[in-house]
Amino acid sequence: MKKLLRFLWRVITFPFVLAFNILAFPFRFIRRAYEFLNRDLDEDRSLMDTFANIATDEQVRASIWDHIEALRMHLLRMVIALAVGVGLSLYFTIPLMEYLAAPVGGLQNLQAIEVTEEFGVFMRVALTSGIAITLPYLAFELWLFAAPGLRPRERKMGLAGIPLATVLFLSGMAFTFYYLIPAALPFLGNFTSISQFWTAREYFKFITGLMLWIGLFFEFPLVIYVLTSIGFVKPHILLQQWRLAVVIIAVIAAAVTPTVDAVTMGLVMLPLTLLYFISIGLSYVAYAGRRRREAEAAEETEAV
Repeated sequence: MKKLLRFLWRVITFPFVLAFNILAFPFRFIRRAYEFLNRDLDEDRSLMDTFANIATDEQVRASIWDHIEALRMHLLRMVIALAVGVGLSLYFTIPLMEYLAAPVGGLQNLQAIEVTEEFGVFMRVALTSGIAITLPYLAFELWLFAAPGLRPRERKMGLAGIPLATVLFLSGMAFTFYYLIPAALPFLGNFTSISQFWTAREYFKFITGLMLWIGLFFEFPLVIYVLTSIGFVKPHILLQQWRLAVVIIAVIAAAVTPTVDAVTMGLVMLPLTLLYFISIGLSYVAYAGRRRREAEAAEETEAV
């Protein structure tokens, strides 16, 4: 009888409990997010100490496997989100292809020489669009994986950097389409008197490849700022190694440039080099802020 009454009570109160949980969800979410962002680290162990103790500390090894399992779940959610983004992109992929083909006069000026080429190009453009759409969530998942190992201020900086990372990535894609492509195509198409009959696969591979890579490279200043803020990078080292950085940039430009001509490679190197020196300036700003916080912390410690 008691079980029956308990069951009836749950049935009667279920709508009220459900309504209460729905109304309370935003407040609970805000409270948990606040606690998560301001929670201190359980251990103040450096990264080098963690790797040094992997071979000797059973607890450290178990913790590493827990992190790998957590990373697997984050990657799975990222793949699902990317699949959803690509699915949404399918509805406007054709107009997007028309827009991207504007520098060559439209899709009618491209040709397909393989049976599956049109479908492959369609999916390539949809994938590129899906990455751009889901980038904020992808960055959030990466932040969510790294956040437990960060201090409260570093967590907040990382979370605030997600919108900026999205803006930088989209800016890099726009910079590629509106600056690099119009500068590279006339040179490549008029280098000799050979008639140009570009295939859709090669054209969109050239366009989307450059847009994705340059978009990622535009994240470099933000990455350097964050790494400097948490103490992994120092600005004077970046400044001292600028010659080596230019050589590395040249190698990267040669690797990501679909063509072998020096003009396209130079057009890619120029913004990357500028981004590197911008990163040095931001690194100095972050380093000055870090030194100021350390001095304030030392003064508070001495006062206590």
